[in-house]
Amino acid sequence: MNVAHLLEASMLICFGFSWPLNVIKAYKARTAKGSSLAFIILIISGYVAGISAKFINHQINYVLGVYFLNLLIVSANVAVYVRNRSLDKEKTRLTEESVLKMKQAQINELIKESEKEDNMNYSNSLDELINPEVKSEVEERNAVILLGGGIDKKIPVAALAKDFDFNFSIYNKSRENLKLKDAHEYFQNEIKPLEPEGILIHVGESDVNLFASSPADFDNLYLTLIEGIKEANKKCRIALVSLANSSNSRNVAEMNRHIKAISESENCTFVNLDNAKLWNPEATKASVDFAYSTGLRMRKPLRNVAEILYSYAYRNIHEDHQPENLVG
Repeated sequence: MNVAHLLEASMLICFGFSWPLNVIKAYKARTAKGSSLAFIILIISGYVAGISAKFINHQINYVLGVYFLNLLIVSANVAVYVRNRSLDKEKTRLTEESVLKMKQAQINELIKESEKEDNMNYSNSLDELINPEVKSEVEERNAVILLGGGIDKKIPVAALAKDFDFNFSIYNKSRENLKLKDAHEYFQNEIKPLEPEGILIHVGESDVNLFASSPADFDNLYLTLIEGIKEANKKCRIALVSLANSSNSRNVAEMNRHIKAISESENCTFVNLDNAKLWNPEATKASVDFAYSTGLRMRKPLRNVAEILYSYAYRNIHEDHQPENLVG
C-alpha cells in the first residue's frame, strides 16, 4: 500500500470529518445566520481542483473516492444553507405580519374606546417645548411639510408662515386627489429628499371607497406611509389631520376615528378639523410673541401650525372638498 496515498486519505478524512457535524448543526439551527455560502463554495472549488488533479495525473485510486465523499458532504451544506435561507425569509415575513397584526389590534382597540365617546373634543393648546439647539444647517431641508390633497394645495403656507412668524421653513407638497396607495411612493420620491423635520398629513379624501370595502387596508396603507417617514427620520414630528365632515357623514366620522387611533398607536399628533371654527390662531401668535419677548425660544408645535393653516382654509377657501362617494 502506498504510504503517501494513505497519508493523503487520512488528511482528507480528518479535514472532512467536521463537515457532517456542520451539516447536522446547521440543519437543526434552522437559520442561515452565521453561515457563509462564499466559504462553502470556496471549499467545494478546492475539492474540485483536487479531483481534477487526480484525473490529470491518472491517479485513480481509493483516495479519489475520499475526495468525492468530502465533496458530497460539503455540497450538502449548500443545500442546507439554501433551505435555512428560505426559513429565515419566512420567519421575517411572519414577524412583519405579526407586528402589523399587533398594530392593527391596537388600532381597533383604540377605535372601540373612541366609539364610547359621545363626540370628539380637542382643546387648542401649545404642546411641548422643542429642543432649541436643533437647528437646520440647510434651510431648504429640515423643514415642515404639508402633505395633503386638493384643498390643502390651495393653502398659502409661505404667506401664513410670514404673517405668523414661523421660525422654520414650511413647504406645501400637497397633490390633487392624492390617494393613500400612492402616498408612500409620493413621499419617497418628492418629500424624503428634503429631509423634513415635521410633516402634516391630511390624506383620505379620495379613499372613501377603499375604507368602505376594507378599513384594514386603509389602516395598513396609513401605517406604511408613517413607517416610511420614520425610517427616513426617526425624530420627524408627524401630525395627522382629520377629514372635514361638515355634512356629519357617519362614514367620514368612522374614518376619522381610525385616523385618530392610528395617531395614538404611532405616537403622532392628532388634529381634529371639526374644531376649526373654534380655533384662534391670533391668540396662539400672541402667546408665542410673549414667549419670544421673555427670551424663550420655541418651535411651533405641529398642532398650532395646523390650526393656523386650516383656520385660514376654513375661513377663506370656500370649495366643496368633502370626501367623495359618501354614503350616510
